[in-house]
Amino acid sequence: MVFNSYSFALFFVLLLVLHNLPLPWKAKKINLLLASYLFYALWNPPFILLLWLSTVVDFYMARLIAREQRSAPRKLLLTVSLLLNLGMLSYFKYGGFLLENFTALLSAMGIAFQAAKPDIILPVGISFYTFVTLSYTLDVYRRKAEPEPSFLNFALFVTFFPHLVAGPIVRPEDLIPQFKEPHRATTQQMTWGLFLLSLGLFMKVVVADTLLADSADTVFGVPFPVQPLDAWMGVMAFSGQIFCDFAGYSTCAIGISLCLGFVLPDNFRYPYAAIGFSDFWRRWHITLSTWLRDYLYIPLGGNRKGAARTYINLMITMLLGGLWHGASWNFVIWGGLHGIFLCAERLIRDWSGKRQRSFAEQNRSDQVLSGTVAQASMVPISWNGRLGNFGLALLTLFLVDITWVFFRAPDFGSAMRILLSMFGVIPNGAALLTSLDILKVSSVTVILIACHWAMRNSSLVKLGARLPWWLLSLVWAVMLILLILTQKSSNSFIYFQF
Repeated sequence: MVFNSYSFALFFVLLLVLHNLPLPWKAKKINLLLASYLFYALWNPPFILLLWLSTVVDFYMARLIAREQRSAPRKLLLTVSLLLNLGMLSYFKYGGFLLENFTALLSAMGIAFQAAKPDIILPVGISFYTFVTLSYTLDVYRRKAEPEPSFLNFALFVTFFPHLVAGPIVRPEDLIPQFKEPHRATTQQMTWGLFLLSLGLFMKVVVADTLLADSADTVFGVPFPVQPLDAWMGVMAFSGQIFCDFAGYSTCAIGISLCLGFVLPDNFRYPYAAIGFSDFWRRWHITLSTWLRDYLYIPLGGNRKGAARTYINLMITMLLGGLWHGASWNFVIWGGLHGIFLCAERLIRDWSGKRQRSFAEQNRSDQVLSGTVAQASMVPISWNGRLGNFGLALLTLFLVDITWVFFRAPDFGSAMRILLSMFGVIPNGAALLTSLDILKVSSVTVILIACHWAMRNSSLVKLGARLPWWLLSLVWAVMLILLILTQKSSNSFIYFQF
């Protein structure tokens, strides 16, 4: 069941009716939990056993960890939780990938080994709910959170259907406190939640699937070089598609939760207006980037153990972040490129900071000697102001688009062929896209960048509060009409495969 389906519309309406009946709060939570299990079971019923196993084990492991005071037993209990969760994730998501690379390694060593290809089905959402349960157990182990005494609250925290299969990746403090007290959407929450649900579906169905998906699939789906213009259009189409697809899902999840009276954390803040890669990861898939920061980068030492160790920690974090997205070396390369750009940005920032301090010291010396401040001659050359920041944002987006090639391409050879086509290295490439395709991709890209730049320091809530009701209603009506006209062409969300 997906948000952009008629079956989900019926499911959601029935759940809203149940949630607003005059029932005890515990009964409403049981309804939500059962509805969440039904939502998940409709993908592949047997995999609900993995979800139950992860939920039960982490609930009781956390209670035992909190009760235990001795260091060794606490570490052992944490290890049980880690082995179960990461073991299931490794087997279902990376089992085939590990076997394939092990076979290739033996072949390179001259050892003939041919293993049967494993028939492993990836459980939907396993990467997301694994991180959700791990954050709970790790927080209890580090004594940053108390174990939740109610199994119902904890199970609902893990399984709450809006975030279950594709995020946002919630932390215990995001949801568990909200389940302790009765929640019912106010009129304003219901209205805004339905608007966000409509907006998220519009981003997914109309923009990602209808306007951009075909161009991206055409360019990335051929086994031969294409014209530079077609290559760039294909990459920009995927850049817009993956944002509108994934941010569209997160917007739907936040809107659905709001209709039920609950608040989920933001997951995107106009990332294509980011100035630098640090800024990009503060705006793109925020709940994943903060999870990697808090549970991987900082425990590795963060930036507390010198410059060299900082760069190593950044690279490890981004390489594993890339691998989290999928069992392919292309995802590792994607993460590695982001790590390299983050390290380069940090190097530039450190060098610039030292230069600024040098100028400041020289400036103070000049003041002592002459009593005047020759600011014009002492300020280092840099881009300042809105125009300069916009240029840096475009440069960041250009580099982000380069990394998206590896994210989208089916293999390394295809990724290199697209990159070489983009820069005209391979001559006589095929022209695949029509003038209409190019117009659609160009128009959506320009509008997307303009919207991100205009909203980079704002939010939808603030914008909604400023707009007159009639204009907001008109925008809503147009989105609904376009959704009705294009619903038949919609596909599953991209991040379901992760």
